[in-house]
Amino acid sequence: MGCALTPRLLTPADCRALSALYDETDRFRSTVDMARYRFGSGQYRYFADPLPGPVRALREAFYPHLLAVARDWADRLGRPAPWPDSLGEWLERCHAAGQSKSAQILLRYGAGDWNALHRDVFGEMVFPLQVVIGLDEPGTDYTGGEFLLVEQRPRAQSRGTATLLPQGHGLIFTTRDRPVRSARGWSAGPVRHGVSTVRAGRRHSLGLVFHEA
Repeated sequence: MGCALTPRLLTPADCRALSALYDETDRFRSTVDMARYRFGSGQYRYFADPLPGPVRALREAFYPHLLAVARDWADRLGRPAPWPDSLGEWLERCHAAGQSKSAQILLRYGAGDWNALHRDVFGEMVFPLQVVIGLDEPGTDYTGGEFLLVEQRPRAQSRGTATLLPQGHGLIFTTRDRPVRSARGWSAGPVRHGVSTVRAGRRHSLGLVFHEA
């Protein structure tokens, strides 16, 4: 399905500290009301630069591990693999291409909120994997709010999966599509993601994107 759950990355205290940043509006470059744009219901904010230390550290730590997967996928699909060994150099290439805005987001959902199925592609410079980290405890802080992935399979019906994000754990998932084996070799299977309706409580998550907007 193009996703993988990680071990615990953040302690409960770390998660609470990151969630609390949501109300510090000067840390963000913009706020998106999802209902206004028919993205669903709820709200998210794009971090401004410089990023908070934990957000920057997580992004830098993930990049070299995800890079090997990104290059392998590009090879299978016969696509260019423009990603250099370091995140810093890759971000410089994004900036040179006119993509210079932070795409790291903090999301907040309340009861009744949800996120429509979509793909996060902000320009020509795209990294094929991203990470979402759960900041609240499912079943305690909120109910519902499963992370959804829907994969469009070649010449077949779509396949979906729903994942409850444990607090402090991350889910690695594909940004746009992933290699799918077919009778003719490998083809690109488009994948969209979203969040099911939160039934009660409040749900926060941190989104790490490895290209700029």
